[in-house]
Amino acid sequence: MRTLALRGGARVAVVAAEWSDAFGVVARGRVQLELRDGEPGPVLGRGAGFWLHGTGVRALRNPDRATATLHIVTPETLTRRSPHPHAEDDMDRTDDTGNAA
Repeated sequence: MRTLALRGGARVAVVAAEWSDAFGVVARGRVQLELRDGEPGPVLGRGAGFWLHGTGVRALRNPDRATATLHIVTPETLTRRSPHPHAEDDMDRTDDTGNAA
């Protein structure tokens, strides 16, 4: 998963080769989809999810002043494996006394 931060008024082009089959989720702020013909598309708020593949979206734009944050998931990010897939879980484990296990 990639995290994308868009400053207020910023715009990022959706490049098909980089965003193929991408699914985005607005984590903070709002994001406006810019359609293929340059027309403004819907404005999506926090928690909204959207597909990019085959939708005609050519850019993502932050219509507000505050930074918007998006999480972008692509098939490539889903198939990457960490050498220690449970490392984060291991760090959070504690025994019954509250000490790290």
